[in-house]
Amino acid sequence: MKTSFVPEESGGSAFDYVIVGAGSAGCVLASELSKDAGCRVLLLEAGPADKSPLIHMPRGIGKLLTPPNPNIWHYSVSQGKGRPNEDWVKGRTLGGSSSVNGMVYMRGLPSEYDDWEAAGCTGWGWADIGRCYKAMEDHELGAAQWRGAGGPLSISMQPKDHPMYEVILQAAEQAGLPRVADVNSAFDGGIGYQARTIRKGRRWSAAKAFLEPARGRPNLEVRTGVQVQRLVFDGTRVVGVEMRDASGTSVVRARREVILSAGAIHSPKLLQLSGIGPAALLQRLGIAVVADAPDVGRNLLEHRCILMQIRLNEGSLNHEFGGWHLGKNLVRYLLNQSGPMTLAAHEICALVKTKPELARPDGELGIGLYSIKVDAKGQIAIDDQPGMTWVGYFTTPDSRGSVEITSRDPEASPDIDANYFDTERDRRHSADLVRYMRRMLAQPALAPFVVAETQPGPDCQSDEQIIEAYLRQGSTTYHVAGTCRMGADERSVVDTRLRVRGVQGLRVMDTSVMPTLISGNTNGPAMAMAMRAAEFIRADATSAQQH
Repeated sequence: MKTSFVPEESGGSAFDYVIVGAGSAGCVLASELSKDAGCRVLLLEAGPADKSPLIHMPRGIGKLLTPPNPNIWHYSVSQGKGRPNEDWVKGRTLGGSSSVNGMVYMRGLPSEYDDWEAAGCTGWGWADIGRCYKAMEDHELGAAQWRGAGGPLSISMQPKDHPMYEVILQAAEQAGLPRVADVNSAFDGGIGYQARTIRKGRRWSAAKAFLEPARGRPNLEVRTGVQVQRLVFDGTRVVGVEMRDASGTSVVRARREVILSAGAIHSPKLLQLSGIGPAALLQRLGIAVVADAPDVGRNLLEHRCILMQIRLNEGSLNHEFGGWHLGKNLVRYLLNQSGPMTLAAHEICALVKTKPELARPDGELGIGLYSIKVDAKGQIAIDDQPGMTWVGYFTTPDSRGSVEITSRDPEASPDIDANYFDTERDRRHSADLVRYMRRMLAQPALAPFVVAETQPGPDCQSDEQIIEAYLRQGSTTYHVAGTCRMGADERSVVDTRLRVRGVQGLRVMDTSVMPTLISGNTNGPAMAMAMRAAEFIRADATSAQQH
């Protein structure tokens, strides 16, 4: 829908920047842009404030990610090729997914960012992105060439407080995988203790790191419970957003720019609802086409992980999350923020080469001393037998999915197709990773503790059987990206400064702009990329003022 120009917001002056979405990227942008006292910044979040105690207690994620919950978006997603739909969730609160995720801090490989630059994304290579990482980090391991200390984002290391961790690391070394102090600096692969966005036993989200310190600035306004429904145009220039909250529908104006940081599902959805997207889709739904942009909602990328369940004879933490042990650990957490409730999604991580001849790692592993089961109600629960979980996924998939709106109604759910394993390369590397994990489990240090592989199980051997296990017993990793792809080519949704092609006054900055998935989790990259985006936005504003 094309909306006419709105001179000012009712009841007050307009803002310079309106940021849609207070997730990992939006919090960084709000903090960085509001450092300029001469501009007004409005940050809009559909969900509530991040007040739930489940958010701040790291192991609260089990309950936090279970629908219905006001702190998450919930989607039904096609796996592709006629397979049953699966559930996806994303953060819907201040901090976005950084407030509900597993707190795993991974940055990806420098060569992957350099690949972006080589493909035409000038200014997005490791020299610039690595610098942004270093500036934002306050890392427990201290400063190094490509690691920061003193920044706003607290990063702690998993404590070395359980003997089974060392057993796993020894087995990895026996399999030829080097032990490293910092997996994020192991550019050729390695295994070590997990780096986590946790500070003193509490989650350290983008809201805590970036937004909370900026909230006192008079030029920054944060509104929660606000659902942006579409963009407002003057011709092909975006001049504001139409939004709905408890008081009804209203319009807020942006003097300089609107920035979509609503995530890889909602950013393309908002573009399509506003007339920026594939013309045939928009016309079919009765939406006036402002810009025919065929790739809006295309190129969806996601890591598909397998959850290997390993029964142990000892060394599991399963008993700590049930019965009186759970009560004891909750009290321990409430008293001094210590114990198992302070753990991230897993405690050991690795970047691995499934074949020694590969130029760089192609798999990521996350290993936790817990195992799961499906209970009588069909819900995921902690196993009552001792075990551990090995999460593994191929890091650079080629398969592309899509996001499409199904109605002009902003409340209607989009059609999401993950289209997993659409290429032979994705299938081959994913199957090789399972065999790599099994080699580690069979090493002399670990084998005496392993009773059995209960999922997918020893009968799962062929590539076809392993891929079926990924689909039937695996999971999304919540690393959705690519649906508003950045590039130098005219078909890309945003240019290399994140400006949406075909219109003015509009940028996108979230994981949707990633040209390819990086090797690892997407929370850290989203924040570092937002730091870089803020540099571009400030530079462009200065240039505009000079002219």
